[in-house]
Amino acid sequence: MEGKKGIDGAKEKPASTSFSLHWSQWQLIDSILPTGGFAHSFGIEAAIQARVILNPEDFQTYVIHVLENTGSLLLPYVYSAAMCPDLDNWRKLDRMLDATLTNEVSRKASVSQGSALMRVAAAVFTEIPSLKIMREMSLGSGIVAFHHAPVFGIVCGLLGMDSETSQRAYMFITMRDAFSAATRLNLVGPLGAAVLQHQVSIAAETMLKRWMNREVEDACQTAPLLDTLQGCHGYLFSRLFCS
Repeated sequence: MEGKKGIDGAKEKPASTSFSLHWSQWQLIDSILPTGGFAHSFGIEAAIQARVILNPEDFQTYVIHVLENTGSLLLPYVYSAAMCPDLDNWRKLDRMLDATLTNEVSRKASVSQGSALMRVAAAVFTEIPSLKIMREMSLGSGIVAFHHAPVFGIVCGLLGMDSETSQRAYMFITMRDAFSAATRLNLVGPLGAAVLQHQVSIAAETMLKRWMNREVEDACQTAPLLDTLQGCHGYLFSRLFCS
């Protein structure tokens, strides 16, 4: 597998090849990785209190819109970062996404998860020195906000994952976290959530094929109601999640 570019733009030997790559990519999407994803509900908690979601059927429709929006808005950043995981490209993508996310709740959620992922990846994947160097060069600089999608793409690219696998992994963790939130909000039981997630995965694959391999200039939002609902999260009197 051909190496990705490091922080200086030079080719860097992939840290993980063959069997070790599979272990690394499985660990990256494992729910035990402490990146803070389970502290966020993608606006599901606000949607329940606003009575937009009343039952599992409503949730299924909602999560499909979440995945569609993820594909159209965030997959281009994952793709672009994974294809060129160097410091300059990461900083450019991060600034672009920071200007794109006008919803303060979703923006804070993205920064929180991205910061945690970069910290964890730098500590776990020590065979990739670029991760630690890029993080240390950006901490406290004010140049990088550490948005989640570009960080995820950078990590995938430096791990040696191909672009399609990287984008599918991002769709998966979005779906995983949404179903986890619905379970903890007692909207659906654990077994029901597993069955529903399996059914929704077919739609998720269709959306992946529709939105994958697009440049960031083509990024767009397809479900503005989701953005509105998530923005209302801060006004909830009682809440379990951060967003």
